[in-house]
Amino acid sequence: MRLTKELIQKFRHYLIEEEKSSATLEKYIRDVTAFFVWLTGCELDKMTVLRYKEHLKENYMPASVNSVLSSLNSFFEFNGWHGLKVKMLKIQKQIFAERSKELTKAEYERLLSAATEKKDDRLYYLMQTICSSGIRVSELSAITAEAVKAGKATINCKGKMRVVILPKELCRMLKEYAKEQKITSGPVFVTRTGKPLDRSTIWKMMKALCESAGVSREKVFPHNLRHLFARTFYSIRKDIVRLADILGHSSVNTTRIYTMETYDVHCRQIQELGLLRL
Repeated sequence: MRLTKELIQKFRHYLIEEEKSSATLEKYIRDVTAFFVWLTGCELDKMTVLRYKEHLKENYMPASVNSVLSSLNSFFEFNGWHGLKVKMLKIQKQIFAERSKELTKAEYERLLSAATEKKDDRLYYLMQTICSSGIRVSELSAITAEAVKAGKATINCKGKMRVVILPKELCRMLKEYAKEQKITSGPVFVTRTGKPLDRSTIWKMMKALCESAGVSREKVFPHNLRHLFARTFYSIRKDIVRLADILGHSSVNTTRIYTMETYDVHCRQIQELGLLRL
Protein backbone atom coordinates (compact mmCIF):
# COMPACT_ATOMS: atom_id res chain seq x y z
CA MET A 1 0.00 0.00 0.00
CA ARG A 2 1.07 3.58 -0.57
CA LEU A 3 0.37 6.87 1.12
CA THR A 4 -0.82 9.51 -1.34
CA LYS A 5 -1.79 13.17 -1.20
CA GLU A 6 -5.30 12.15 -2.23
CA LEU A 7 -5.65 9.97 0.88
CA ILE A 8 -4.46 12.83 3.05
CA GLN A 9 -7.04 15.11 1.46
CA LYS A 10 -9.80 12.56 2.12
CA PHE A 11 -8.65 12.39 5.72
CA ARG A 12 -8.93 16.18 5.95
CA HIS A 13 -12.54 16.05 4.71
CA TYR A 14 -13.28 13.33 7.25
CA LEU A 15 -11.92 15.45 10.11
CA ILE A 16 -14.03 18.37 8.95
CA GLU A 17 -17.15 16.18 8.91
CA GLU A 18 -16.24 14.98 12.41
CA GLU A 19 -16.29 18.65 13.45
CA LYS A 20 -12.73 18.59 14.74
CA SER A 21 -11.40 21.99 15.78
CA SER A 22 -9.30 23.82 13.20
CA ALA A 23 -6.22 23.45 15.42
CA THR A 24 -6.72 19.68 15.75
CA LEU A 25 -7.39 19.30 12.04
CA GLU A 26 -4.25 21.17 11.02
CA LYS A 27 -2.17 19.29 13.57
CA TYR A 28 -3.31 15.87 12.27
CA ILE A 29 -2.75 16.85 8.66
CA ARG A 30 0.66 18.35 9.46
CA ASP A 31 1.78 15.14 11.18
CA VAL A 32 0.53 12.87 8.39
CA THR A 33 2.07 15.12 5.73
CA ALA A 34 5.45 15.04 7.52
CA PHE A 35 5.25 11.23 7.49
CA PHE A 36 4.40 11.32 3.77
CA VAL A 37 7.49 13.46 3.06
CA TRP A 38 9.69 11.15 5.15
CA LEU A 39 8.47 8.12 3.21
CA THR A 40 9.72 9.58 -0.10
CA GLY A 41 7.48 7.23 -2.06
CA CYS A 42 8.48 4.05 -0.21
CA GLU A 43 6.06 1.18 0.27
CA LEU A 44 3.98 1.51 3.42
CA ASP A 45 4.07 -1.40 5.86
CA LYS A 46 4.35 -2.00 9.61
CA MET A 47 8.16 -2.11 9.59
CA THR A 48 8.28 1.25 7.82
CA VAL A 49 6.00 2.79 10.45
CA LEU A 50 8.18 1.33 13.22
CA ARG A 51 11.28 2.85 11.60
CA TYR A 52 9.52 6.20 11.55
CA LYS A 53 8.70 5.76 15.22
CA GLU A 54 12.41 5.25 15.93
CA HIS A 55 13.18 8.34 13.86
CA LEU A 56 10.77 10.35 16.00
CA LYS A 57 12.27 8.98 19.23
CA GLU A 58 15.73 10.12 18.15
CA ASN A 59 14.61 13.65 17.36
CA TYR A 60 11.74 14.55 19.69
CA MET A 61 10.65 14.37 23.31
CA PRO A 62 8.46 11.38 24.25
CA ALA A 63 5.29 13.47 24.61
CA SER A 64 5.82 14.92 21.12
CA VAL A 65 6.44 11.44 19.69
CA ASN A 66 3.16 10.19 21.16
CA SER A 67 1.33 13.20 19.80
CA VAL A 68 2.52 12.38 16.26
CA LEU A 69 1.79 8.68 16.66
CA SER A 70 -1.74 9.52 17.77
CA SER A 71 -2.26 11.46 14.53
CA LEU A 72 -0.87 8.61 12.42
CA ASN A 73 -2.95 5.98 14.20
CA SER A 74 -6.08 8.03 13.55
CA PHE A 75 -5.12 8.23 9.88
CA PHE A 76 -4.50 4.48 9.70
CA GLU A 77 -7.82 3.82 11.45
CA PHE A 78 -9.62 6.03 8.92
CA ASN A 79 -8.16 4.04 6.03
CA GLY A 80 -8.85 0.67 7.64
CA TRP A 81 -5.12 -0.05 7.96
CA HIS A 82 -5.44 -1.44 11.46
CA GLY A 83 -2.26 -3.50 11.12
CA LEU A 84 -0.17 -0.34 10.77
CA LYS A 85 -1.13 1.16 14.12
CA VAL A 86 1.72 1.35 16.62
CA LYS A 87 1.87 1.56 20.40
CA MET A 88 2.54 4.81 22.22
CA LEU A 89 5.70 5.31 24.26
CA LYS A 90 5.29 4.65 27.96
CA ILE A 91 5.94 7.87 29.84
CA GLN A 92 6.37 7.99 33.59
CA LYS A 93 3.72 10.21 35.12
CA GLN A 94 5.10 13.62 36.03
CA ILE A 95 4.82 14.19 39.77
CA PHE A 96 6.07 17.76 40.11
CA ALA A 97 5.52 20.90 38.06
CA GLU A 98 8.66 22.54 36.73
CA ARG A 99 9.22 25.75 38.67
CA SER A 100 11.11 27.25 35.71
CA LYS A 101 7.95 27.08 33.59
CA GLU A 102 5.22 27.98 36.09
CA LEU A 103 4.09 31.60 36.11
CA THR A 104 3.73 32.98 39.64
CA LYS A 105 1.14 35.52 40.75
CA ALA A 106 3.90 38.07 41.36
CA GLU A 107 5.21 37.60 37.81
CA TYR A 108 1.67 37.92 36.47
CA GLU A 109 1.33 41.22 38.34
CA ARG A 110 4.58 42.44 36.78
CA LEU A 111 3.30 41.57 33.31
CA LEU A 112 0.17 43.63 33.99
CA SER A 113 2.32 46.55 35.16
CA ALA A 114 4.46 46.26 32.02
CA ALA A 115 1.34 46.38 29.82
CA THR A 116 0.19 49.48 31.71
CA GLU A 117 3.56 51.17 31.21
CA LYS A 118 3.32 50.45 27.48
CA LYS A 119 -0.21 51.92 27.54
CA ASP A 120 -1.47 48.68 26.01
CA ASP A 121 -4.97 48.56 27.49
CA ARG A 122 -6.06 45.77 25.16
CA LEU A 123 -3.34 43.40 26.38
CA TYR A 124 -3.82 44.54 29.98
CA TYR A 125 -7.49 43.58 30.00
CA LEU A 126 -6.96 40.52 27.80
CA MET A 127 -4.51 38.92 30.25
CA GLN A 128 -6.81 39.64 33.17
CA THR A 129 -9.75 38.12 31.29
CA ILE A 130 -7.95 34.82 30.70
CA CYS A 131 -6.42 34.69 34.17
CA SER A 132 -9.60 35.56 36.10
CA SER A 133 -11.90 33.23 34.14
CA GLY A 134 -9.61 30.32 33.22
CA ILE A 135 -10.68 30.24 29.57
CA ARG A 136 -8.47 28.96 26.78
CA VAL A 137 -6.92 31.57 24.49
CA SER A 138 -8.86 29.95 21.62
CA GLU A 139 -12.07 30.75 23.53
CA LEU A 140 -11.34 34.46 23.87
CA SER A 141 -13.65 35.32 20.97
CA ALA A 142 -16.55 34.20 23.21
CA ILE A 143 -15.88 37.23 25.41
CA THR A 144 -18.25 39.53 23.58
CA ALA A 145 -19.95 42.80 24.49
CA GLU A 146 -23.11 40.76 25.00
CA ALA A 147 -21.34 38.28 27.30
CA VAL A 148 -19.85 41.08 29.37
CA LYS A 149 -23.28 42.65 29.76
CA ALA A 150 -24.75 39.28 30.84
CA GLY A 151 -21.84 38.52 33.17
CA LYS A 152 -21.26 35.14 31.57
CA ALA A 153 -20.00 33.64 28.34
CA THR A 154 -21.26 30.53 26.58
CA ILE A 155 -18.38 28.58 25.08
CA ASN A 156 -18.54 25.81 22.52
CA CYS A 157 -15.30 23.82 22.48
CA LYS A 158 -15.09 20.58 20.49
CA GLY A 159 -18.85 20.20 20.57
CA LYS A 160 -19.06 20.67 24.35
CA MET A 161 -20.98 23.65 25.66
CA ARG A 162 -20.20 25.31 28.97
CA VAL A 163 -21.01 28.59 30.67
CA VAL A 164 -18.13 30.64 32.08
CA ILE A 165 -18.94 33.13 34.81
CA LEU A 166 -17.17 36.46 34.41
CA PRO A 167 -16.22 38.23 37.67
CA LYS A 168 -18.24 41.40 38.29
CA GLU A 169 -15.14 43.60 38.50
CA LEU A 170 -13.87 42.17 35.21
CA CYS A 171 -17.21 42.97 33.57
CA ARG A 172 -17.02 46.52 34.86
CA MET A 173 -13.53 46.98 33.41
CA LEU A 174 -14.44 45.40 30.07
CA LYS A 175 -17.57 47.55 29.73
CA GLU A 176 -15.44 50.67 30.13
CA TYR A 177 -12.84 49.33 27.69
CA ALA A 178 -15.49 48.40 25.10
CA LYS A 179 -17.06 51.84 25.45
CA GLU A 180 -13.69 53.53 24.84
CA GLN A 181 -13.10 51.31 21.78
CA LYS A 182 -16.66 51.89 20.54
CA ILE A 183 -17.38 48.16 20.63
CA THR A 184 -21.11 47.61 21.06
CA SER A 185 -21.41 43.99 19.94
CA GLY A 186 -19.29 40.96 19.11
CA PRO A 187 -15.81 40.10 20.45
CA VAL A 188 -14.20 42.61 22.78
CA PHE A 189 -10.59 41.83 21.85
CA VAL A 190 -10.11 42.55 18.16
CA THR A 191 -7.53 43.82 15.69
CA ARG A 192 -7.66 47.27 14.12
CA THR A 193 -9.76 45.79 11.34
CA GLY A 194 -12.26 44.34 13.80
CA LYS A 195 -11.22 40.68 13.56
CA PRO A 196 -10.78 38.59 16.74
CA LEU A 197 -7.16 38.38 17.89
CA ASP A 198 -5.57 35.04 17.07
CA ARG A 199 -3.34 32.90 19.28
CA SER A 200 -0.13 33.83 17.47
CA THR A 201 -0.72 37.57 17.81
CA ILE A 202 -1.54 37.29 21.52
CA TRP A 203 1.57 35.14 22.05
CA LYS A 204 3.79 37.80 20.44
CA MET A 205 2.11 40.60 22.40
CA MET A 206 2.81 38.83 25.69
CA LYS A 207 6.41 37.95 24.78
CA ALA A 208 7.04 41.66 24.14
CA LEU A 209 6.45 42.32 27.85
CA CYS A 210 9.06 39.87 29.16
CA GLU A 211 12.10 42.15 29.31
CA SER A 212 10.43 45.13 30.95
CA ALA A 213 8.51 42.85 33.34
CA GLY A 214 11.61 40.88 34.27
CA VAL A 215 9.90 37.55 33.59
CA SER A 216 11.49 34.61 31.79
CA ARG A 217 10.23 34.17 28.22
CA GLU A 218 9.71 30.46 28.92
CA LYS A 219 6.93 31.36 31.36
CA VAL A 220 5.11 33.90 29.25
CA PHE A 221 2.42 32.49 26.98
CA PRO A 222 -1.40 32.65 27.12
CA HIS A 223 -1.98 29.12 28.41
CA ASN A 224 0.12 29.81 31.50
CA LEU A 225 -2.51 32.36 32.58
CA ARG A 226 -5.05 29.52 32.54
CA HIS A 227 -2.64 27.43 34.61
CA LEU A 228 -2.33 30.23 37.15
CA PHE A 229 -6.12 30.45 37.42
CA ALA A 230 -6.36 26.68 37.97
CA ARG A 231 -3.63 26.55 40.62
CA THR A 232 -5.06 29.53 42.48
CA PHE A 233 -8.61 28.15 42.41
CA TYR A 234 -7.47 24.73 43.63
CA SER A 235 -5.30 26.18 46.41
CA ILE A 236 -8.41 27.89 47.83
CA ARG A 237 -11.25 25.45 47.05
CA LYS A 238 -9.46 22.07 46.90
CA ASP A 239 -12.24 20.87 44.58
CA ILE A 240 -10.70 19.26 41.51
CA VAL A 241 -14.04 18.05 40.12
CA ARG A 242 -15.49 21.56 40.17
CA LEU A 243 -12.27 22.91 38.65
CA ALA A 244 -12.51 20.36 35.83
CA ASP A 245 -16.02 21.61 35.06
CA ILE A 246 -14.89 25.24 35.02
CA LEU A 247 -11.93 24.51 32.75
CA GLY A 248 -14.04 22.38 30.40
CA HIS A 249 -12.10 19.16 30.96
CA SER A 250 -13.77 15.83 30.27
CA SER A 251 -11.53 14.09 32.79
CA VAL A 252 -10.06 15.20 36.11
CA ASN A 253 -6.84 13.46 35.02
CA THR A 254 -6.28 16.39 32.67
CA THR A 255 -7.05 18.83 35.47
CA ARG A 256 -4.45 17.23 37.76
CA ILE A 257 -1.73 18.52 35.43
CA TYR A 258 -2.84 22.06 36.25
CA THR A 259 -2.78 21.52 40.00
CA MET A 260 0.65 19.93 40.42
CA GLU A 261 2.87 21.56 43.00
CA THR A 262 6.52 22.35 42.35
CA TYR A 263 9.22 20.17 43.89
CA ASP A 264 10.08 22.88 46.45
CA VAL A 265 6.47 23.23 47.59
CA HIS A 266 6.10 19.45 47.90
CA CYS A 267 9.29 19.23 49.99
CA ARG A 268 8.02 21.95 52.32
CA GLN A 269 4.70 20.16 52.75
CA ILE A 270 6.45 16.90 53.61
CA GLN A 271 8.67 18.70 56.12
CA GLU A 272 5.61 20.26 57.77
CA LEU A 273 3.95 16.89 58.48
CA GLY A 274 5.82 16.68 61.78
CA LEU A 275 6.07 12.90 61.75
CA LEU A 276 9.76 12.71 62.73
CA ARG A 277 10.70 12.43 66.38
CA LEU A 278 14.01 14.20 66.81
